[in-house]
Amino acid sequence: MPADLVQVGYVSGPYGVTGSIRVTPFSTDADALMKVKTWWLSKPAMQSVQVRTAKIHGGDVVAQLVGVVGRDASEALKGAAVSIPRSEFPPLAEDEFYWSDLIGLNVVNLQGEALGTVTDMMDNGVQSILRITPVPVQGADTTGPAERLVPYVDQYVKSVDLAAKTITLDWGLDY
Repeated sequence: MPADLVQVGYVSGPYGVTGSIRVTPFSTDADALMKVKTWWLSKPAMQSVQVRTAKIHGGDVVAQLVGVVGRDASEALKGAAVSIPRSEFPPLAEDEFYWSDLIGLNVVNLQGEALGTVTDMMDNGVQSILRITPVPVQGADTTGPAERLVPYVDQYVKSVDLAAKTITLDWGLDY
């Protein structure tokens, strides 16, 4: 099993009667799912599967997997995590990042104050949102936000440094 597996979606159910599955991707374009021909599924145990065909259908990916024949076989995969190696993701432009690259990065503002760590990403239909869990400060007032939700747009995101594992935002501690 590759060490760099990243979950990119989940099997939301069967599609038709021939054994095709419907995969709900975590990204809006599903590029990685469409280009990679070996997926890793978490059911019944973590295993690699070969993708015979894959197409976008209503925001999901409909795929036929080698060895999955009939609706019962595809129904058994419902709820399985779909992962692919990060090393097989399609390349991005210089100023673009996959969500999985941003999760876990430390976040600071322009004043150098620690805002927290990116613990998740979400999409509101217009833009991506950084979910930032604040860093607890020893002896400080704990009435601050449980998390910060910051739109991932140029107005707020000033730099992303993957080597330093840091995102710099134009965002105050009191926002």
